[in-house]
Amino acid sequence: MTFTTLLLFVLIVQALHFLGTWKLYTLAGRKAWEAAIPIYNAVVLMKIINRPWWWVILLFVPIVNLIMFPVVWVETLRSFGKNSTTDTWLGVLTFGLYIYYINYTQEVKYIDDRSLKPRTSTGEWVSSILFAVVAATIVHTYFMQPFTIPTSSLEKTLLVGDFLFVSKFHYGARTPLTAVSFPMVHDTIPVIRKKSYSTTPQLPYFRLPGFQNIKHNDIVVFNWPIDTVNAFQQYSDGKHYYKPIDKKSNYVKRCVGLPGDSLEVRDGYVYINGKQNELPERAKLQFAYAISVKRPLNLKYIAERFDVTDIYPVNREGTLYQAHMTVEAYEKFKNYPDVNEIVSLKRKKENWDKGMFPHDPQFQWDVNFYGPLYIPQKDATVVINTESISFYKRVIEVYEGSEMGLDQKITTSGTEVLLNGAPITEYTFLQDYYWMMGDNRNNSEDARSWGYTPSNHVVGKPVFVWMSFNNTNQSLFNWSPRWERFFTTVGGNGKPVSYFYYFLGLLAAWYVFTFFRKKRKNA
Repeated sequence: MTFTTLLLFVLIVQALHFLGTWKLYTLAGRKAWEAAIPIYNAVVLMKIINRPWWWVILLFVPIVNLIMFPVVWVETLRSFGKNSTTDTWLGVLTFGLYIYYINYTQEVKYIDDRSLKPRTSTGEWVSSILFAVVAATIVHTYFMQPFTIPTSSLEKTLLVGDFLFVSKFHYGARTPLTAVSFPMVHDTIPVIRKKSYSTTPQLPYFRLPGFQNIKHNDIVVFNWPIDTVNAFQQYSDGKHYYKPIDKKSNYVKRCVGLPGDSLEVRDGYVYINGKQNELPERAKLQFAYAISVKRPLNLKYIAERFDVTDIYPVNREGTLYQAHMTVEAYEKFKNYPDVNEIVSLKRKKENWDKGMFPHDPQFQWDVNFYGPLYIPQKDATVVINTESISFYKRVIEVYEGSEMGLDQKITTSGTEVLLNGAPITEYTFLQDYYWMMGDNRNNSEDARSWGYTPSNHVVGKPVFVWMSFNNTNQSLFNWSPRWERFFTTVGGNGKPVSYFYYFLGLLAAWYVFTFFRKKRKNA
């Protein structure tokens, strides 16, 4: 849906509103024409139904408006004496068209001073739940979203079992592209395992201003770019679904390459514009190693004592293992008495991993020796030929084609590259792109597999670990808290500092304050 289409849709809705309510406006002492003026008519309607003016804003917030429109329909009916359960259900199930019936066929009277308090305890509960959902949806969509770390790709900085708060406002909150969706869930409704959204209509892409740009080595949450048709998520009905941008699976990686950078990986280390990338203090690179031992290892003991990640046996006898660890952990563990030998599993430069982007035999790269390549920048122009097109084909066809509502098809004919049948020798990018990688270099599905991450796929910035547990891949009864990681920041230098006990202290102080304040009021 383009902005033009969206504007046309809004005007149609305004016309329907006028035709269905003008008489009710006059019964409430207003002028009929007031029902026809966009936005103003909503402000007037809030006065008619005795609700605050800021409800108008909620009517224009995607997803939230799906809750607010039925509420306004019901409130309008009740303002004219239609309070029965039947009236309520007819108002909701007809998508507000029941108001037409009231407007044109019923003799009703406006109730100016009606009570706004629900008449039953059930109604009060429903009202409280609805507005709690509205408030939580606004926070979740525009300010802060909870997120869980499921894999070890950023191990040492973020651990499996960390529960994060992801800021939407650092880079600017992206307004929902999917207009119809179940609130506060991502792509699947919990328990029933059904798709949580409708792929149509799709709203135009828009991002609110942020106060920070993505910088080198920022940890970023984003929608997995290749999670599209027939990929990744399968629901309980056994079918696959196309996923809009904002419903693609959430990933978290470190942004090592920015728009306009030239990036290369040498022996597992990233180089940006020819200079080795310097990671922040808390980040620790890990690589894969094969381990030969004299006897089976106590894996929990090894993991805790030597800070070894993802260690597991590769033979039945328990004498061969594979693990991912930092260089510092390797130096400690290699001297362990039960270890015969530890061998790096980095492959040689001449090996080609067919799973590596751009999946072209012209570029025989692997996870440790990769590139160089250029990261596209908005308004930058690149040369297009049969050698370079493998880097940019998906960018042109999908990220700047179908996902932006453009029909762009790349083909080749001999030594020519064709865009929609016409030869092209260069291309100018419509948006910025980023290069996202994990710190666990030999155990991370990242940009080396799928390529660029478009700027419109960026979700937010992890800022806070609010709780953390070991063994989250097991049953809930096996979870064990990492108290030292509760209420710690994601960024910063040095060892993370927990503010958990400060939080408990403030919570206790607030409880004591409210207890004595209430006691004084009742005295």
